[in-house]
Amino acid sequence: MRLLVTGSRGQLGRALERAAPSLGHDFAGYDLPELDITDAAAVHAVVRGAKPDAVINCAAFTAVDAAETEAERALAVNGTAVAGLAAAADAVGALLVQISTDYVFDGTSRRPYREDDPVNPQSVYGKTKFAGERAAAAARRHLVARTAWLFGEGANFVAAIRRQIEAGASTLRVVGDQRGCPTYAEDLAGALLRLLELGAEGTVHAVNAGEASWFEFAGEIVRRVGADVTVIPIATAEAARPAPRPARAILDTGRLQALLGGGLRPWQEALGEYLRLGA
Repeated sequence: MRLLVTGSRGQLGRALERAAPSLGHDFAGYDLPELDITDAAAVHAVVRGAKPDAVINCAAFTAVDAAETEAERALAVNGTAVAGLAAAADAVGALLVQISTDYVFDGTSRRPYREDDPVNPQSVYGKTKFAGERAAAAARRHLVARTAWLFGEGANFVAAIRRQIEAGASTLRVVGDQRGCPTYAEDLAGALLRLLELGAEGTVHAVNAGEASWFEFAGEIVRRVGADVTVIPIATAEAARPAPRPARAILDTGRLQALLGGGLRPWQEALGEYLRLGA
C-alpha cells in the first residue's frame, strides 16, 4: 500500500514512518517547510504525483492554548486545509485518514464516549479539529481516528515531566481533575495501519487501554524512572490555562476492538516501553 503522510515529523508521523516499511507499505512523508497543507494547490500537486492509496493527515495546529488567540490560523490548519486534502484524495481515489482528538467532546459524560455520541467542543482547538472531521467526511473514502494524550518521539507530556526531573525538581504540581487516555504513538501507528489493511472507514476511537488523570500519569512516570520526586495534584482552575479542557473525555474503543479483534495494550505497559527505549 502506498501511503502519503502529512505532518511526518510529528510524533505519529515518525511512528508511521518506522512501522510502515516493516508491514510492506511504501511511505512518503511531508512536513513543513516542504509542504504546507494550507496551500491547496501544493497539496493537489504532491498527491497527484505520489498517487497514494491512502493519505494520512497527521499535520495539525496542536497548541491548545495558543489556538484561543490564533483561531484563524488554527482553523486554517485543522479545518480548512482538510477540505483540500479530501479533494486531493478524491482526485486519485485515495482514502483520507484524518487524525482527530478527544477534545471534540465536552467531558461531561459519565461513560466513555462512543463514535456516534454528540460532540460539543469547548475550546477553539476542539472546534477546529471537529471542523476537520466534517471536512474529512466529505471525502468519498475517509477514516477519522480520534485519539488522546499522545506520547512518542518528540514533544509530549512524558518528555516534559522527564525534563523537570532531570533539571532537579523535587516537587511537581500536576492537574488532577482532568481524565483521559494516554496513548503511545507507536501503538496508534500500528493500529492505523491494521485498520487500513482491513479497509476500515468511518470514525473510530483509538487509544491505549485504561485511563488516568494528568496527576496519575505523572506519578506513573516518576515511579517508572525511579525519581525521588513528590507529585502534588492541583485543580484545573489553579493551573489557569487559557483554553478549557474536557474534565473526563474517555474514549470507548469497542469499534476498534471489534475491527482488530482486540484493543491496544494498557497505557502503563506502553509507557514502560517508551521509557525503556529512551525516547
